[in-house]
Amino acid sequence: MSELSKAYEPQAVEERWYQYWIENKFFVADPESPKPPYSIVIPPPNVTGVLTLGHVLNNTIQDILARKARMSGFEVLWLPGTDHAGIATQAVVERTLKKEGAIKHRDDLGREKFLEKVWEWKEKHGGIIIQQLKKLGCSCDWSRERFTMEPEYSKCVTRVFVDLYKKGLIYHGKRMVNWDPVARTALSDEEVIMTEERGHLWHIKYPLLEDDGTPSATEFVVVATTRPETMLGDEAVAVNPKDERYQALIGRKLLLPLRNKPIPVIADELVDPKFGTGCVKVTPAHDPADYEMAVRHNLPLTVVIAPDGRMTDEAGEDFVGLDRFAAREAVIEELKEQKFLLKIEDYTHNVGYSERSHVPIEPYLSEQWFLRYPQVQRSTEAVTKGEIQFFPERWAKTYTHWMTNIKDWCISRQLWWGHRIPVWRQGDRTLSIADARGIDVEGLLNRFTQDDANGVVYRRTPTREFVGTLGGPVHRFLREVAIAPGREDVVRALEELGFTQDPDVLDTWASSWLWPFATMGWPETTPTLKKFYPTSVLVTGPDIIFFWVARMIMAGFEYTGEKPFGQVYFTGIIRDKLGRKMSKSLGNSPDPLDLISKYGADALRFGIIRSAPLGQDLLFDEQHIELGRNFCNKLWNACRFRQMQGGEVQGEIDPAKLGSDDKWILIRLHVAIRELTEALNEYKFSEAAQTLYRFFWSEYCDWYVESSKAVLQGGDSARKRNTLAVIDFVLSHTLRLFQPFLPFITEELWHGMGYHEDMPEGQGGRSIMFAPWPKPFDGDFRDFYSLDDCYVDFVNQKHELVTQGRNLRREANIASNKKVRFIFKPATGIPPHDAKVLQLLLSADPLEVVPDYQPPKGTPAVRATLGELYLPLEGLVDPAVEKTRLSKEREKILPEIDKVQLKLNNPAFVQKAPAAVLQEHQKRLSDWQAKLDTVERALRDMGD
Repeated sequence: MSELSKAYEPQAVEERWYQYWIENKFFVADPESPKPPYSIVIPPPNVTGVLTLGHVLNNTIQDILARKARMSGFEVLWLPGTDHAGIATQAVVERTLKKEGAIKHRDDLGREKFLEKVWEWKEKHGGIIIQQLKKLGCSCDWSRERFTMEPEYSKCVTRVFVDLYKKGLIYHGKRMVNWDPVARTALSDEEVIMTEERGHLWHIKYPLLEDDGTPSATEFVVVATTRPETMLGDEAVAVNPKDERYQALIGRKLLLPLRNKPIPVIADELVDPKFGTGCVKVTPAHDPADYEMAVRHNLPLTVVIAPDGRMTDEAGEDFVGLDRFAAREAVIEELKEQKFLLKIEDYTHNVGYSERSHVPIEPYLSEQWFLRYPQVQRSTEAVTKGEIQFFPERWAKTYTHWMTNIKDWCISRQLWWGHRIPVWRQGDRTLSIADARGIDVEGLLNRFTQDDANGVVYRRTPTREFVGTLGGPVHRFLREVAIAPGREDVVRALEELGFTQDPDVLDTWASSWLWPFATMGWPETTPTLKKFYPTSVLVTGPDIIFFWVARMIMAGFEYTGEKPFGQVYFTGIIRDKLGRKMSKSLGNSPDPLDLISKYGADALRFGIIRSAPLGQDLLFDEQHIELGRNFCNKLWNACRFRQMQGGEVQGEIDPAKLGSDDKWILIRLHVAIRELTEALNEYKFSEAAQTLYRFFWSEYCDWYVESSKAVLQGGDSARKRNTLAVIDFVLSHTLRLFQPFLPFITEELWHGMGYHEDMPEGQGGRSIMFAPWPKPFDGDFRDFYSLDDCYVDFVNQKHELVTQGRNLRREANIASNKKVRFIFKPATGIPPHDAKVLQLLLSADPLEVVPDYQPPKGTPAVRATLGELYLPLEGLVDPAVEKTRLSKEREKILPEIDKVQLKLNNPAFVQKAPAAVLQEHQKRLSDWQAKLDTVERALRDMGD
């Protein structure tokens, strides 16, 4: 046992122990271990990322689970890695190159050179968040760190694409997609954030055309739109066929304002007669609903907004080249000038924003790759039938709703950074045998047919006869080929024929949905995959339940036949104490590394977890981290106190020499172990931290340690040895309970206190992280040490009496460290040792035990189960002065109560105030009322 320093210095301790853990490979999982497996795959942070408080919460929870599992006898794999984050990474690198003046657009470099720059950036900056996770104390198996763009992982992604392509689940088609005009790529529905905005509804007149094609001077229809710039691409005006107002107009022609071209009035049941005027402009190329109508009515698809968000030639010479929002203003001005704008009204509606670029998305008609999801029914039932459990359970309904209404996934992105679509095509032409140019296309096709199972899948035009030759030769036309990894020979042959690879890349989620098994060596049945898959639990945020969780479940069933994880824990969102989301622009998002530097990693971990209830949002306050630091200091000082007592470390506990306080703390330890274990099993991390706080700070430090001084300061050496044995027993168990939450300080104290010395090497001898997780005491243990609940009741009664006695002192305005005389009139007899404990806890000098005491009138007193406790005030306070002080105190309190009650009685305040503000006012009222009760009771005791 080495002597502990006077103060805990986390910076020195944390770096030293983390290096020790790494050097000894304590985090490395052994797939050959006979221990049962426990595995977690980290939600891979973006390679562009830096540590946020959200990462701190998520990874602290994973680390708690991993560390607790190691102590419970499991072989633990916590597999780390990073995601290539297609849009985010490409945007960062492109922005950096523009800032350096190297490019104006990535096209200036070309694809290959640009990708070289991205890889350079990744090698230089990509590991930042991994190093930051190590600072937090994460016990990941860093030897298995993966990256979604590394070669082996990329092969898995390509293999899956080719397989789904072969099954007909991946197809290429022209569809209306969500388009990000800044990133210039398609987005899935899940990547669009709907945001409520106050905008306008513009009412525009569309003149009817006479039979001779001239616009009517008096007849027109009115359409209402939130996006007037899109009217330049209108191809019709639609009405509901059952709307009697417009029956006579169906089939007639209208003049499209500003473009001066005729467009028809069509009838379609998709139109809501109650929206606006009941007439809807149809812009097929820029609205999903309009596109559906255009398909039904065979309307042209006129594109007036380009991929970069600027107006095309089709928008007209007055608007071409304008940004879409500048075009909106120009269209409005032109409509006003030509008297087509009837009115403008305020209108609140939802606008879709790109999750990445934070700009309004454009519905855009585009050629994209789509995926029909596999294993939908099985994946849905896995959750509804409890094969996969969600915590909190409410998220299962959200998941089921999405799975029930699932749409095909747009998996292509118009980026360069990412997994390139493994399909080779020859533009708009097909390749016939007659185009062979000396290459055996027939043989090539036959080889493809034979190699279907080996990663080559081709699609071709239907078999057809050669034109102009009756009964002539049959030709097959090769259209596109999907090629899995390892078939470079086929790629070369195709490129010689003029085939080129599709330029698009896969959506980032189309690689990370394979994460649980692709990181473990799939498709090979590696020892790691065999041992640790399916994984035990996934810890993630509910905001990616569709992006990632649902898709991983489907991929798991499709490619392994098994669920990817047994349980999913959804964390809450970290907000500031006003309930706002953390953001740099608001200045309310502190840097976790600054907090670690200031308070220590353990303090940050404990502070975050203690304030994070199951699946609910967390209101962050730096005071929580300060409390975590104070808690670490309390733990350190408690161990130093034990060390200062000297004596044998972890001696034998003699049941015959246990006092009521010894038995009480052992029983409370038993309860804490049970409650903590149950809370962790149910993912109630905040409750677990609260249990630790209650047991250690309140029950152990505040009550037991102070009570034990009655023995430690006494002359009975045998009993003192026994009390020290109890303290060592409790502390060694407590350090183990704290280890998953506070890994650094517990390792330091485990060794510093010498608790590792008698432990087997693999069970705590080298590190506390392998010390056995404490179990609740069985019946034999409790019987041997006579741990009966009657001792709990008796000691609780002592604590009740002490608490009330301390309140007497406080109400009399007597300093807590001042020795005062108390008189105790017990209801029954009390053992001398317990009377000595009461004296210590009350800071009484003396505590007189007088069974028949008759107090003078006005003596402050409390009545408790154990008896009556009196505080004679003679010589301590001047009654007149004290009455005056208390009266003034009451006069200060009353206006404060009135002030808070006035606000809480105001319906407008109660309805509009945020929940956190309302709770704070209610607490303030409760606190002031408690103070008033205390003052008035003291005045009554003094005869007022």
